[in-house]
Order: sequence, then C-alpha cells, then structure tokens
Amino acid sequence: MAEAIALIDYGAGNLHSVENALKAVGAKVAVTADPDVVRAADRIVLPGVGSFKACAEGLKSIDGLVEAMTERVEIGGAPFLGICVGMQLLATRGLEHGETKGLNWIAGAVERIEKTDPAIKVPHMGWNDVALTTHVPSHDLLEEGEAYFLHSYHFAASDPHHIAAMTDHGGGLVAAVARDTIVGVQFHPEKSQAYGLALLERFLDWRP
Repeated sequence: MAEAIALIDYGAGNLHSVENALKAVGAKVAVTADPDVVRAADRIVLPGVGSFKACAEGLKSIDGLVEAMTERVEIGGAPFLGICVGMQLLATRGLEHGETKGLNWIAGAVERIEKTDPAIKVPHMGWNDVALTTHVPSHDLLEEGEAYFLHSYHFAASDPHHIAAMTDHGGGLVAAVARDTIVGVQFHPEKSQAYGLALLERFLDWRP
C-alpha cells in the first residue's frame, strides 16, 4: 500500500507542478491544508515560491496547520521535504520585506544574495551544480548533480552541520539543509528533469 504524502496547500505558486512531479514518480498525494490530514500523513512536502514574508503569512493564516506539521514531523518523525521557499521557511527568520519569523526547525536566517561580482546576476536563476557536504547523513536522499534554481534570497544556516549541499553563484550558497527527518532543497526538483524526479522518487523510500 502506497504511503500518503501530504502536499501542503497554502497558495504556493508551484503547488501543482510539484503535485504532478510527485505523481509522475508514483506517489499517492493529498493536496491539503487540513490539519487532520497532515497529522495522518506518512510524509510531508512543503512547496513555495515568492517572498518569504508572503509564504510565511499564508502558511500561518491557516488555523492549526503549522501545529499539525510540527506535531507530525518534530514529534512523530515523519519525513519532510521543503522546496525553494518551502525550504527557506524552515529557518528562524526571513529578512525579505522586513523580518518575518519562520518555523525555526533549522536555525538560521534567509538573507538576500549579495553580489560580490558585477557579472553575477541576482536572482540566481538556471541550472547549477549541487555539491554534497559531509555534515549530515542525508546522502541516501540527496545526490550530486545539476538542478534548476530560481531565488534572490539564500539560507544562512547557523550550524554548518545542517548544511547538506552547496552550489556556487559568485560564492557558495546553500543548496540543501537537513537534520533528523527534515530536508529542504533550495532548487526546484519539479523543474530539474531527471535529477529532480530521481530525488522525489528517493524521498518516497527515504527511511531517515
């Protein structure tokens, strides 16, 4: 029997493309904002595009949803995947359009990408390498390769041991964070063709 994945619906722009990608690799997906469905899910995926502030406010505006996610992941140990802004929301705070509190599941701040080279463009957009670090035991889920990125802000993790992968865009940027049963990726698996679909397929079988 296929495990149930709760794909969190809080108005994120990439919701349906993530849903289609998950279904393409055989996932049983419930697109939901219902706290009870989230509490019963085997795995949780949090998508996200746009500003940290708007996504955080949208997520928190749904009564009981953050509490249900926290209960299922932090207490129940359900595998969790955050994508793009869904990954950034794991941070303590975001600094886009003022300071906004995140979920604080992985300590850090989401800060604007600083241009250290005039040739470097912000947003960081397009295909780029994903290079694994040695800090976290999530490499049965993550693999090195090329993925599609689109972001102007990056996750500055407080603890380097939570940095699972890096990419280079005029300097190092965090491509993935992880701890325990939680992984967040800055890139878009749903736009990363074979590399991204393989990641989502591994997530279905991931046993952290």
